[in-house]
Amino acid sequence: MKNNIAIGMLAHVDAGKTTLSEALLYKSGAIRKLGRVDNRDAFLDTNQMERTRGITIFSKQAVFELDNMSITLLDTPGHVDFSAEMERTLQVLDYAVLVISGADGVQSHTETLWRLLARYRIPTFVFVNKMDQPGTDRARLLEQLKNQLSDTIIDFSFPESIDLEELSLCDEALLEQFLENGKIDNSLISTAIAKRHLFPCFFGSALKLTGIDTLINGFNSYILFKKYPEKFGAKVFKIARDVSGNRLTYLKVTGGCLSTRMQITPEEKVNQIRIYSGEKYTTVNELQAGGICAVTGFDSSFAGQSIGSDTKSSVPMLEPVMTYQLILPDNIDALQVLPKLRMLEEEEPQLHIVWNELLGQINIQVMGAVQIEILQSIIQERFNIKTSFSSGSIVYKETITNTVEGVGHFEPLRHYAEVHLIIEPGEQGSGIQYKTDCSEDILDRNWQRLIMTHLSEKTHLGVLTGAPLTDVVITLVSGRAHPKHTEGGDFRQATYRAVRQGLMQADSVLLEPFFKFTLKIPSENIGRAMNDLDRMNAEFVLSESSDLQMSVLTGTVPAACLGSYQTEVMSYTKGLGRLSCQMDGYKPCHNAHVR
Repeated sequence: MKNNIAIGMLAHVDAGKTTLSEALLYKSGAIRKLGRVDNRDAFLDTNQMERTRGITIFSKQAVFELDNMSITLLDTPGHVDFSAEMERTLQVLDYAVLVISGADGVQSHTETLWRLLARYRIPTFVFVNKMDQPGTDRARLLEQLKNQLSDTIIDFSFPESIDLEELSLCDEALLEQFLENGKIDNSLISTAIAKRHLFPCFFGSALKLTGIDTLINGFNSYILFKKYPEKFGAKVFKIARDVSGNRLTYLKVTGGCLSTRMQITPEEKVNQIRIYSGEKYTTVNELQAGGICAVTGFDSSFAGQSIGSDTKSSVPMLEPVMTYQLILPDNIDALQVLPKLRMLEEEEPQLHIVWNELLGQINIQVMGAVQIEILQSIIQERFNIKTSFSSGSIVYKETITNTVEGVGHFEPLRHYAEVHLIIEPGEQGSGIQYKTDCSEDILDRNWQRLIMTHLSEKTHLGVLTGAPLTDVVITLVSGRAHPKHTEGGDFRQATYRAVRQGLMQADSVLLEPFFKFTLKIPSENIGRAMNDLDRMNAEFVLSESSDLQMSVLTGTVPAACLGSYQTEVMSYTKGLGRLSCQMDGYKPCHNAHVR
């Protein structure tokens, strides 16, 4: 039986990621005909919107076989508006291939992807694509990769002529063997790659099928197989629906074996195990650890869910910063549409469907304008409802700067519950973390679990503007139940009241999203650019540039101030300027006193 390996394809949009996936499938014999993105017949662009736009919107999978492994290739979206879908896929990867355009080099979103790969500790191969285009320079590109990503990215394009001295400096075990024997075994190289001490780099052209065999040989030579626990475990990374409307739960088996009719929760069994490859799938009766599949019958699942022996969890790094009001036709009631949108929210949790009961409005938080266009198309196609959206506004958040204790009571006639919570500031970007530090002598374990469930089931709002709370740690320290008069719902009310009461005492701070930016412009426009950035409350520095005719400014800027500045840059530089941005997290609002 072959080992199951999951490899993800990641790239900045238009780097040729889907074309490289196509080339790997073709060269490995998984497909007989080589499709093309621009011909709208790529094997993994299965959605009509993807074929029309020529970009990947939804993560897809395909299976191909190598010497001693069965590889599930996961093609992820490259456009920044769909990066939340890409980030969820990272949770189930064994290895990744970061695709970089030889014509463009390292771009802003490439650096975001690199940070994500580091955060999820994913061993990574680098493939520099489009080397057939004029003007590409292998040495210059390799130097840029080393400077901007990692100095342990090593050229593996010609295995027989790898610089062993340079290679040995990536890892102590490699250096030790090189000094002793003057050579380095593949087994040590594989271990160094798995530890993320070394990143093999390959150059080629996916469209011309050059460099593909060398990359495949790299997989065969350097991929290590994981040892999984015998007890069943799984990680859910995606919810979708097939053409018949059946709900599909995409998951990776992280322990033991998944089989049909398996009781996956006390109420639900797995009806069908599907192995997808492009649009088509085959059904199997069981799937061993390391395998990726879609199952039916598991309707309570959600993206990011851990099952059984899999206990890993993480707070997404990428999140929406814009909110839009959904505008419906006059003859359609918002309350009738809301349940349909909740189905879409299951498939894309980062949509954040928000119902404003007071105004009877539906607000949707998304990553950007392209995602809004796609969302309109999906609503029209699936529900036959033509929608529009208001102009976007910034998603603000709140946090606190001091530690407080919140106490909540709920005690109407024949009901009683009491909850004590410590609420303290957390690290920037950590979201909300929930902990327990309460003795079972004070409060029974079942009640404690119930309180933790109620804490995590709700989006807690701050007390300044009602924006969502973030970057805090909430710890259950005490509570009380009545032996006769306490019911489960009593603790829900007491828990919510404890959070609110604690926040009312805290020193609250309004947060807004910031972008990290790089602005490259002709030197003659530097004065205009610096004035603009000052006006936008940006913090920036003038960076060194190898091109004397161009100047580079780097820094951070509030998302609310940046607006459509990219259009302005194109205008006043006559198309020569370039602004690239990436999310830099939430920080104290630059004009909180104005709000």
